[in-house]
Amino acid sequence: MTPEIFLFDFDGTLVDSAPDLAAAANHLRLVRNIPPVPYDKLKVTASSGARGLIKAAFDMDPGSPGYEEIVKEFLDYYQDHLADHSGLFPGVQEVLNWFDDNSIVWGVVTNKHERFTYPLIEALRIHPHVVVCGDTLPERKPSPLPLIYATEKVGKDITKGIYCGDDKRDITAANSAECFSIAAQWGYLGKTYPIEEWGADLIMRNPSELIRFQIP
Repeated sequence: MTPEIFLFDFDGTLVDSAPDLAAAANHLRLVRNIPPVPYDKLKVTASSGARGLIKAAFDMDPGSPGYEEIVKEFLDYYQDHLADHSGLFPGVQEVLNWFDDNSIVWGVVTNKHERFTYPLIEALRIHPHVVVCGDTLPERKPSPLPLIYATEKVGKDITKGIYCGDDKRDITAANSAECFSIAAQWGYLGKTYPIEEWGADLIMRNPSELIRFQIP
């Protein structure tokens, strides 16, 4: 069956945004005269946003003294530098071009807030048919609501669609929405659960496998 819609997570799935996210976290350390954290340690937390990066860079959790202030500083710096070094993962542009050339509806469902998502989409010069961000609705992933809302906005059926992401919460959301789930092995993956334990319908090694893909 040809899917009615392809939906994607953003950070770690379509876009390699870890360089700018890590740079923002290390900027906060450098202005405090603290040595930077190795990139690889920050990269695996990139899909978790500010919370994951602040934890990796400062070992701080929500509720810690000064946490809200440092998160604001991180987000303000990142907003001004979100497209310095970020780009689409190798092969993604070819997939999106193929979708567009074949009139295939595709979109982005991300937990990243609108103030960061839309400027980065514009900088990357990509044109999703629908975008749902972490602050678009009262609920965000792993809730299935953002996926359902995205497909309804373009008049499609989520149960005949695909959601692809690089984090366990992406697969949880897709499975709860009863759509076909693909785990993006090329992404950040986190470090809590092995990708084989996420419950995805399929694990893909690279984006090019998405071209001409049909739901079994």
